[in-house]
Amino acid sequence: MGADEAVLRAYYERGMERDRLTDGRGSLEFIRTCEIVLRQLPAPPAVVADIGGGPGRYALWLASLGYEVEHRDLMPFHVEQLAADAAGTAGDHAGRVRSGVGDARHLDLPDGSVDAVLLLGPLYHLLDRADRVRALAEAARIVRPGGPVFAAAISRWAARIDGMLRERLYLAHPEALGRIDEIDRTGLLPPMQEGGFLAYCHRPEELRAELTEAGLEVADLVSVEGPAFILGDLDARMADPVDWDVALEVARAIERVPELLGFGPHLLATGVAARRP
Repeated sequence: MGADEAVLRAYYERGMERDRLTDGRGSLEFIRTCEIVLRQLPAPPAVVADIGGGPGRYALWLASLGYEVEHRDLMPFHVEQLAADAAGTAGDHAGRVRSGVGDARHLDLPDGSVDAVLLLGPLYHLLDRADRVRALAEAARIVRPGGPVFAAAISRWAARIDGMLRERLYLAHPEALGRIDEIDRTGLLPPMQEGGFLAYCHRPEELRAELTEAGLEVADLVSVEGPAFILGDLDARMADPVDWDVALEVARAIERVPELLGFGPHLLATGVAARRP
């Protein structure tokens, strides 16, 4: 196990990922990601590979819609959490999920064996461009010709806008004030404490270029959350139907505006696998 993987294990074994998408900004991320994915996802019972799928929130959602899901994650802890959650799920859709430990760069799935791929986490934690392109190329390999690959990335400016401005990380970690310029410049987000988050943060055109290098045609590239993530009263607005609709509609209205792509915490690119001769 390399040093980077040890840092990831220390972070994810804290167990916070299981509930991260259930309220507030996490719920905004989940709802927007789902609606973006559904625009290009083939109809059920298509087979979807959820690569780097964490504790399986998206895998169980897909299964509930009638999809067959191949879930892989680098963390055995996440595979165990998904198994436990699936066992407690009513109905038979949990049986549509096949899960296992796997590395996005070296998948155990055959060529062209799935109809779509979700790559909603691995690019965050692959610090070297070659590894990110390899993970994208693996997604392109396992998806059928013409099938979509959905690749999420953290925005280059998330650390400054979300971490520094919204969360005021500098209060707990004053050293962040001296690191933020380098994070903007390099995209490398180091953990601020033991068990902290380690990530690579993309510029929009950099994400587009990596998909292209991996053999994927970029069909779409959008900002996921829009500006609502920065609202201090987001939970209250979610409870009001009109406020919540406005927040979602703003995100939709500006999701492809070039000047605003990097403002939100996450980017989501849709790539299409080239048709083989």
